[in-house]
Amino acid sequence: MMNYRHLHYFWMVAKEGGFARAAERMDMAIQTISAQVRELEKDLGHQLLKPDGRGVALTEAGQVAFAKAEEIFQLGQSLPELVRAVASKPVKRFRVGLCDGISKLAVHALLKPVLDTEDLHLTCHEGEPEQLLAELALHHLDFVFAGQPPPANPNLRMQSRVLNTTTVDWFGASRWVKKSSVNNFPQCLAELPVLLPTGHSRLRIDLNYWFEQQGIVPHVVGEFEDSALMSVFAARGLGVFPVSRLGVYDAGTLSGLRLLGQCPDLHEEIHGVWNLKGIDHPLVVELLKA
Repeated sequence: MMNYRHLHYFWMVAKEGGFARAAERMDMAIQTISAQVRELEKDLGHQLLKPDGRGVALTEAGQVAFAKAEEIFQLGQSLPELVRAVASKPVKRFRVGLCDGISKLAVHALLKPVLDTEDLHLTCHEGEPEQLLAELALHHLDFVFAGQPPPANPNLRMQSRVLNTTTVDWFGASRWVKKSSVNNFPQCLAELPVLLPTGHSRLRIDLNYWFEQQGIVPHVVGEFEDSALMSVFAARGLGVFPVSRLGVYDAGTLSGLRLLGQCPDLHEEIHGVWNLKGIDHPLVVELLKA
């Protein structure tokens, strides 16, 4: 590993334009600084400084090394202030995983009880359930929102709870949501262009079963992992789409969209998953209380 003390001596020599001025600035012997810089050149395998009159100048390799040293030591100079700021006012970090396919609008609604937490630093990661649960097991995440409970595995020491169960409504742009379609819901879904969650979503599995029960073969024109993104394409007229009621009516998502029909017998579940060793996290406790 490179010796950063050697790099610091080189940086000072380059900034001061010579060994003598750097030695005076650092109150050290010229021979000591010169020896340290030579050690750095030996480690890097290239000459960094060359004589220039009574001082020194940077070689091409030295210019690159000096530019990086500037970044390193400027960051180092800001470190004490950053540490003091964090120590004097600690942030409350909450690292959340959102499984692909669940309604992000619903998750936002479920997170509302903790969003007003003072000094909150929220980090949201989206991914496959297996990946997020692995991160949770390693304590890289504090909480995971999923479409179903985690698989039984005593080694993982996880617990889950159904946080919300809500019915599903269908919306679309006015070009598709006409009186004839509304009166013929849900059979009209065999004729209208339909947008659906992607195949690994729990809601998509339930929708496929619901279509089969209704005897409907939907005309699918698009599939999306994110319900909010799906609503954007629906508002532009691409097709009609299903969405969990939770979160959509107070998020401005339905602007430009009209209600096509409701499915009281079709539900989306959102499960909260946490590591048993992390149950003392105050925001996990707050979320589960809510």
